Amino acid sequence: MKIGYLSTFYPYRGGIAQFNASLYRELEKQHELRAFTFTRQYPDLLFPGQTQMVTGADTADPVPATRVLDSVNPVSWLKTAGQISAWSPDLLIMKFWMPFFSPSLGTVSGKVRKKGTRSIAILDNVIPHEKRPGDLALIRYYLNRVDGFIAMSKAVEQDLLSLKPDAHYRLKAHPVYDHFPVKIDPLQARKALNLPENKTILLFFGFIREYKGLDLLIEALFELDDRFHLVIAGEVYGNFDRYQSQIDRLGLQNRISVFTRYISDQEVPVFFSAADLGVLPYKTATQSGIVQIASQFDLPVLVTDVGGLTEMVSHGETGWVVSRPDAEEVAAGIHAIFASQGTLSAWREEIKRRKPELSWPGFAREVLSLYQELGSSTTRK
Repeated sequence: MKIGYLSTFYPYRGGIAQFNASLYRELEKQHELRAFTFTRQYPDLLFPGQTQMVTGADTADPVPATRVLDSVNPVSWLKTAGQISAWSPDLLIMKFWMPFFSPSLGTVSGKVRKKGTRSIAILDNVIPHEKRPGDLALIRYYLNRVDGFIAMSKAVEQDLLSLKPDAHYRLKAHPVYDHFPVKIDPLQARKALNLPENKTILLFFGFIREYKGLDLLIEALFELDDRFHLVIAGEVYGNFDRYQSQIDRLGLQNRISVFTRYISDQEVPVFFSAADLGVLPYKTATQSGIVQIASQFDLPVLVTDVGGLTEMVSHGETGWVVSRPDAEEVAAGIHAIFASQGTLSAWREEIKRRKPELSWPGFAREVLSLYQELGSSTTRK
């Protein structure tokens, strides 16, 4: 079977590229794959991070991808569709996470479908966390040009069906990442990061964006006693000044270690090995790759009851769920977790036991099963 895969690949970096590389490597074991990616993913004005590209410090999987799609150049959309159709794949896989990509990806998908290629979109989000005028029209444009969908949480499933009630889809959770280097000794990790060795380490990890609720976690730390130390690790989308002002105002400078930069794959094990608990105080969410990174390192997490996060964490078994994104709730949840000895070690063992349920082979099988199900029922447009 011939499979085209159009999305973010090397030399781009970040969680989307990591996901795509893992699924690509799984699918290529039994199928003929060809990856297509961007010449320009985001215009610089729309990208709030430092760089979209792999740097010398990164160890990204160099999936051999053809760079052809410019997200803002319609001529390249037609060129991309032409290159994919010329190869005549049976299936085109895409990753979808924000309306900005609807015109480019939707145009390509619509064109290749007319040539007999079925298309499947893996949905990180349908309706974005940070909404803008015109989003729904763009999303509908894309959804109407795709044959089938993989929704990775019930929240995404609901959003999909609200906009496309007749969608052909499967619900399949985000797999556990397994491409990072192995876990290291916690004491060694803390020394490497210059963290206190005798404190309880809370980890906030990943791109720092407003909807992820870092301000709530900083406020929660103020409510906790000084045995707790917070590590903030990730590239800032926007400006960190508001968080630094909050830290200074609350006098938490000595209880927080800040690493506001892109964390390379090689560094990831150091942060997760040093932590006692991951904390995701998100204000909105669908699902989170951070939970699945934590799972690779058997690290329990606390999450808020928003979007699909509660589908990824079993309360009292693999982590803790607080009822709403609120600083007092987060603080109370953290306190409850550490009130009982043996809780975290039991959760770690349960995380290990459940990992096989969230494998890349299982995810790949679901994609291919959906392709087979589409059959002749799909009406091409």
